[in-house]
Amino acid sequence: MRFDQRTAVVTGGSRGIGRAICLELAAGGANVVLLYAGNEAAAEQTAAACRELGARATAIRCDVADAQAVKAAMKAALSEYGRIDILVNNAGVTRDNFLLMMRESDFDAVVDTNLKGAFLCIRHVVHAMMKQNYGRIVNVSSVTGLRGNAGQANYAASKAGVIGLTKAAARELAQRGITVNAVAPGFIATDMTAAMTEPAKEAALSQIPAGRMGHAHEVARAVAFLAGEDAAYITGQVLAIDGGMSM
Repeated sequence: MRFDQRTAVVTGGSRGIGRAICLELAAGGANVVLLYAGNEAAAEQTAAACRELGARATAIRCDVADAQAVKAAMKAALSEYGRIDILVNNAGVTRDNFLLMMRESDFDAVVDTNLKGAFLCIRHVVHAMMKQNYGRIVNVSSVTGLRGNAGQANYAASKAGVIGLTKAAARELAQRGITVNAVAPGFIATDMTAAMTEPAKEAALSQIPAGRMGHAHEVARAVAFLAGEDAAYITGQVLAIDGGMSM
């Protein structure tokens, strides 16, 4: 995919799936603005890797659950690059526990980052996209938002909410040249899955028809497709990237 003269904002872009998305877009020629919550070193490593691919890249610290922080970050991106063409809402957190033991604060933290954060980012870029009569928004949901998962009521609710947000925004923005889609990754090899016990990994793999974990670059390539010109007639859709897990 080619993204010459395009500027992409990727939330949660410092590592894992977010880093892979930044690199995929940078390899296609996009300017990349990656938002990160706290790991400055990882964020700068990702930005440097994007620059090595020939792209311009900027890392901005931003808590996506903070409306003023999001507004300031998008303003900075527009000031530096003049436009925002692509928004990838990837930032996410987990606070797993069973319902009876889940603290209200943990439910709120997950929903505020994963769902409210996506809403705030869309709200603060959509005006610029409407002026351009062009935009690509890709929200990162999860297979958990499609099928649920014990011990993740907060995460499942937030990721299911992202799907609803995607469809509502797609209906509102379609006539302004802006598409809104989502990807729903399944069991992807990241730092988080690397920390799982072997029995937990085996249990998860047993539910995947493909018989293996996915890779971050496989998610990134799907995001790049939805962010590109070839997906201009696709909006309001959810693409599961899960080896058949959600069938």
